[in-house]
Amino acid sequence: MEKIKILTAGDSSVLIEFGKEISPQINKRITMLVHLMKEQQIEGVVDIIPAFTSLLVNYDPRVISYKKIRKRLEKLAKLEVKDIQTSAKVYEIPVCYGGEYGPDLENIAKLAGLSKEEVIQIHSSKDYLIYMLGFLPGFSYLGGLDERIHTPRLANPRVRIPAGSVGIGGSQTGIYPLDSPGGWQLLGQTPIKTYDPKREIPILFEAGDYIRFVPITQEEFHEIKQQVEAGIYKCTIHQREV
Repeated sequence: MEKIKILTAGDSSVLIEFGKEISPQINKRITMLVHLMKEQQIEGVVDIIPAFTSLLVNYDPRVISYKKIRKRLEKLAKLEVKDIQTSAKVYEIPVCYGGEYGPDLENIAKLAGLSKEEVIQIHSSKDYLIYMLGFLPGFSYLGGLDERIHTPRLANPRVRIPAGSVGIGGSQTGIYPLDSPGGWQLLGQTPIKTYDPKREIPILFEAGDYIRFVPITQEEFHEIKQQVEAGIYKCTIHQREV
C-alpha cells in the first residue's frame, strides 16, 4: 500500500494523496478519514472534498495553522482501516429504462452485442460505489460498471440532458442531477431528485455510499414522481459492511 502524502494546496488548503490507482481500497481509506474528521470536528476545517484518489481539506488559517492541521491529519491518516468497523449506505434508485427515458439504450445494446433486456439486467444487478461527486452538484461518479456494457461517449454531446437521466460514459455510469449538456449515452431516467437545493441536505448521498439501480415501469415512474413533488417519497436505504 502506497504511503499517504500530505501537500499544501494554496494558503488555506491541504491535499492528501492516497495513491494513483482508483480502487475500492483507496476509496475506503479516504472515506474513513472523512468520517474520522467529521467525528472529531476539527476546529477551523471549512470543507472536506473527497476525490478518486485524494482528499482536499480547506481550513481557516485564522483558526488553525498549517502546522497544526497537518499534524492532526498525519495522526488520523496513520490509523489502520482494518481496525475500524464501518458500514455504508446503499441507496435504491428507481429507473425507467429505455424509450423516451433512455434514448440510447438500443444503441448501447447494439454496441455490446446484447439485447436491451440484457443491458438492463446487467446495469441493475450490482451495487455501485460512489467514488466522488463532481461536474454538477451531486453528480455521482460510480465504480464497477460491467465491462460488457462499457460504451463510448457520444461524438456530438447533447445540448440538454434532463435531470435524473442515467447514462454511461466509457467505463462509468452515473446520474445527471440537473438539466445540463452532456455526452454520456442515456439508458434510463429516475424520478428521484438526487440534488434538491430546497432540502436540508441538498445532495442525496455522498462519496463512499453505494447506489443500486432498480428497474421500474412508466406507471411507477409517474407515481414516484408525484410523490417526490409532494415531498412524501422516501428513498429505500440499506446498510452494508465495508
